[in-house]
Amino acid sequence: MTEQSREPSGFFAAERSAEIVAASFAGAEDERLREILTSLVRHAHAFVKDVGLTAEEWAAGIRFLTETGRKCDATRQEFILLSDVLGVSMLVESLNNPADGESTEATVEGPFHLVDSPERELGDAIGEGGEPCLVTGRVTDTSGAPVAGARVDVWQADADGFYDVQRPGEVPGGNLRGLFTADADGRFWFRTVVPRHYPIPTDGPVGALLRATGRHANRAAHIHFQVSGPGIRTLTTHLFADDSPYLDSDAVFGVKASLIRTFARVDDPDRAAEHGLPNPFRHVDFPVTIRRDASV
Repeated sequence: MTEQSREPSGFFAAERSAEIVAASFAGAEDERLREILTSLVRHAHAFVKDVGLTAEEWAAGIRFLTETGRKCDATRQEFILLSDVLGVSMLVESLNNPADGESTEATVEGPFHLVDSPERELGDAIGEGGEPCLVTGRVTDTSGAPVAGARVDVWQADADGFYDVQRPGEVPGGNLRGLFTADADGRFWFRTVVPRHYPIPTDGPVGALLRATGRHANRAAHIHFQVSGPGIRTLTTHLFADDSPYLDSDAVFGVKASLIRTFARVDDPDRAAEHGLPNPFRHVDFPVTIRRDASV
């Protein structure tokens, strides 16, 4: 009997590494967990073999992930940022919310969404300090029926490209955020400032990764939307400004052509007064079509 034939099947062997490790999950009661871990191991081991990963390179990768975790806190999620710049966030979002030609397309949530946005009345201002803007829209389902009482959560960066949670000394969750309730016809409107392009945070491991790969860190100008309510599927999406740079090279791959809109200049004193805005101002309309949740 040869040495190889006496080797128990459970002993580690590089040529069968993924198979051996995957077999260790056989006792997992959760079938989906077993499926995910088996696939993860198979792809991870194939990657290591494909690039011939050295021990030093693997240690560097562990350090990178460790520093990524250390950069996370109550208002910043560096792992989400990493997922975003690798395109994984957009892939997961797109696979779970496939374009159907009827409903508004989904895109990434990003690392700066807060669970508790301040509740505001329709027409309220969510912030100031930039070019005044009126945002209007209507939430309907794919049949065209209004979604009365839909919850419309919005957030955006300020005129300098910062979210409130990035401003030292500013109370997170107040500036340029708002949670609105659509009226009986599904309509919503609020005052804000014109969004601008901005860089994602680059003072952590993700920024170092972008610099090492020669990539810029800029996001195209946008306003975040998350629309939810009873009987409808929650939609996370963006409204992009059509005159923004980086539409075709967004750092987190979040731009979809169907979400780009014109922020038109309006010179109308009566309309400005009606909405409590200076004249002139900018206006953009962003209708949202959402799918009913068949499981409800």
